[in-house]
Amino acid sequence: MVVHMKTTLNIDDTVMAALRQEAAASGRTMSELVESALRQLLRRGDRGAALTPLPTFDSGGALVDVADREALYREMEGR
Repeated sequence: MVVHMKTTLNIDDTVMAALRQEAAASGRTMSELVESALRQLLRRGDRGAALTPLPTFDSGGALVDVADREALYREMEGR
């Protein structure tokens, strides 16, 4: 026995328009497309893409103590 549940979703107008267009082009219902997309999302198992680590580099150390405002200004202004 297959059980179907009706529900209401708030979908952005541009997404809905694209969904209607895809349904018409593929000969499938909007419900079929949404269900298929949700199944793929839930089957993936991951909860978001892993972030790529940021690059690191050796800056050679600080040229000036940023807590020393006068030294910082001298360095920035070339005094």
